[in-house]
Amino acid sequence: MLGYCGLVLADGWLFQQRERRQLEQASRISPPASNHPPTVAAGALVGRIEIPRLGLSVIVAEGVDALTLRRAVGHIPGSAMPGQPGNVGLAGHRDTYFRPLRNIRRDDVISLTTPLGEYRYRVVSTRIVSPSGVAVLDPSVSEVLTLVTCYPFYYIGPAPGRFIVRAERIL
Repeated sequence: MLGYCGLVLADGWLFQQRERRQLEQASRISPPASNHPPTVAAGALVGRIEIPRLGLSVIVAEGVDALTLRRAVGHIPGSAMPGQPGNVGLAGHRDTYFRPLRNIRRDDVISLTTPLGEYRYRVVSTRIVSPSGVAVLDPSVSEVLTLVTCYPFYYIGPAPGRFIVRAERIL
């Protein structure tokens, strides 16, 4: 059991380090001129989310499958990509990468760095919804960011709720 836990932690750490290097390299290359966001394969690098006040800095990968969420925060398929109009949905486990969200506050700044640039958002609200409350991911006309994790943060077993952070893009 301890060996498995060590393997999972090491795999996550190695994934984070490898993807951070890839993001740094991709950021140095001029992005292609296009009005359309690139298509991202499942498990592929999307970027890095940072919330400085909370000390959160973690890689974002495409998808919300078990492997992706074990290694990173996941970009919810079908939601907008960073820098595009719409609702960018990101999900993470409450007991790993999104644990710091328990201390998030209104007006905290969230940075989302991708190979195409850095996008900044300001937290406007938090709330708790049921697991079936997927309307929080509905498309938006403006650029918004929605973070989703399980709630309560210290619950053992499948959580009865979802903690939602809503942030609006700032220029």
